Amino acid sequence: MKAVIQNEFGDTNVLTYTETEIPKVGENEVLLKVAYTSVNYADIKQRLGNKGKGQFPLMLGLDVAGTIEEVSPNSSFSKGTRVIAFPKGGSYAEYVVANEQLVFRIPDSLSFEQAAALPTVSILSYILLHEIGQVKKSDTIVIHSAAGGVGSMLVQLAKLAGVQHVVGTVGNLDKEGYVKQLGADTVCTYDTFAEEVLKQTNALGANVIFDSVAGEITSRSLYCLALYGTLFQSGNSSGKAGNFKTSDVHSSCRNIKGFSLGTTRKHHPERLALVAEKVLELFDTNKVSLPIAHIFNLNEASQAHKLIESRSYEGKVLIEI
Repeated sequence: MKAVIQNEFGDTNVLTYTETEIPKVGENEVLLKVAYTSVNYADIKQRLGNKGKGQFPLMLGLDVAGTIEEVSPNSSFSKGTRVIAFPKGGSYAEYVVANEQLVFRIPDSLSFEQAAALPTVSILSYILLHEIGQVKKSDTIVIHSAAGGVGSMLVQLAKLAGVQHVVGTVGNLDKEGYVKQLGADTVCTYDTFAEEVLKQTNALGANVIFDSVAGEITSRSLYCLALYGTLFQSGNSSGKAGNFKTSDVHSSCRNIKGFSLGTTRKHHPERLALVAEKVLELFDTNKVSLPIAHIFNLNEASQAHKLIESRSYEGKVLIEI
């Protein structure tokens, strides 16, 4: 089968389009024929070696949309079923293997393109907003990187839940129209959001802040976080650690919480089935959607990575297999 692998960490030149063996199906696993995989910022970090040591050859990719090709004995799935999945060992390939707990049926009326855009960012966003965040309608919330995949979903889910004041941040105000179209009430740059939030809340601050950027953005977020507010940390796309002091939280009764979808897939995959069902229904009924910024062919994976790194896109970037 065709696949994209890398044998060392580095820039986009390490991504190699090649021929490799179709993976074998183990117990409680399924083999999937991939239609599309999405490109996530985590792929960039892994390619560069910023997510720890890797075993080479290494295949990138977190999620797929495709069709079941082969099942293990006594499987609850059958050949030909359309699904999304979190495969093991990467997703930049014609065929992948996934544990059945991380495979979810998709409605016949939902396109593979839209299905491929949603697994990582939509399931993560739903858990952050409804399970971890427990956001209230009266809250003022800040969503960093609001034009990205997770940000795009958080904005839509927040407005769907009736949150009254949603502030989205972007690196460039060229994306303001897009983020407001998603439902954000206010759009700011990373340089101005803290002051704007304090201004719009009469210096009370935001009740909830979703931070996937970290670095200096974490410090600025704490500057405008309300008493008893919560900062949710779910990534560090800036490549830098976010720093805070214990005095930033105890005297103000504020919270800092972290959540990783990758950790949850590994240690508590059973948590994802119900969430996947809910987000798939939201997409199928057109209550939420994700614009597709660009679709690349598998042999163009390096170009897909360059687009992600440029940050000059809105929505999701896909690879068609």
